[in-house]
Amino acid sequence: MQLGTLLPLGDIGGEPPVVREYAQTAEAIGYDFVEAPDHVLGASEASAPEPGRTGAGLFHDPFVLFGYLAGCTNKLGFSTGVLILPQRQTVLVAKQAACLDVLCGGRFRLGIGVGWNEVEFTGLNENFHNRGRRSEEQVQVMQKLWAEPHVNFKGRWHTIDDAGINPLPASRKIPVWFGGHHERTLPRIAKWGDGWMPNAYPPDQTALDIFGQLRRLTEQAGRDPAKVGIEVWVSMGSGTEADWAKETRFWKAAGASHLCLTTTFNRRHHKRISGHTIGDHLAALRRYHSAVADLL
Repeated sequence: MQLGTLLPLGDIGGEPPVVREYAQTAEAIGYDFVEAPDHVLGASEASAPEPGRTGAGLFHDPFVLFGYLAGCTNKLGFSTGVLILPQRQTVLVAKQAACLDVLCGGRFRLGIGVGWNEVEFTGLNENFHNRGRRSEEQVQVMQKLWAEPHVNFKGRWHTIDDAGINPLPASRKIPVWFGGHHERTLPRIAKWGDGWMPNAYPPDQTALDIFGQLRRLTEQAGRDPAKVGIEVWVSMGSGTEADWAKETRFWKAAGASHLCLTTTFNRRHHKRISGHTIGDHLAALRRYHSAVADLL
């Protein structure tokens, strides 16, 4: 398994020296990737879909952030966790992702989601109510653009007449990982995805059941389930090193390919750490890595 960490920008801030120190330290410790969430617009508290959920925290644009960090690191991978794809122009995302992939030497995974913040869709002049269906076509458009110098595509929402992007990714593809837990998510992954990024399931039978469902759907789609990764979020705001090691063994046996440590997520079964400084977060990275590194 690969081990990564979600950038705690809400705690440590987003100034260049801070994000550089975090990424370089994570790489030096032995983490395989850093992950960044995404919001373009944040709602005010009065406009929030539920109390305290606004998307108004600090969120760097992931492509800009990873472009900067690519020049500060040597082998650290980068992943969006997740980019809200249907609020963006598809061809532009394909171009941005391809450029980042080239500039970082193929270290990028594109995690995508459909979003929940209607304020963002309104501000970006995109339709909130068909976002899931559009995202399916968006992925197909991007995969064609990454693979071919010139593309002809006629879909419900996209038309491309013998045109393409340049540069293309060196491998002619970028891994597309789906986030979310909607009932339509698993069929989308089975058809078009390179992986799934759930964070709702604790290490128990519910996770095993849903992972089994994804594998069955992938087989039915004519694809090899072993080639579809699973990234689960882990946290360390509760428990001990022994508990974290036990959880790691569970996820490995369940077939997870990636673990992403979040030190700030505080929902469902996840608990954040008590500290808020960059020193607190880097100490947490070291402590967690020491507890699980031999089990990956």
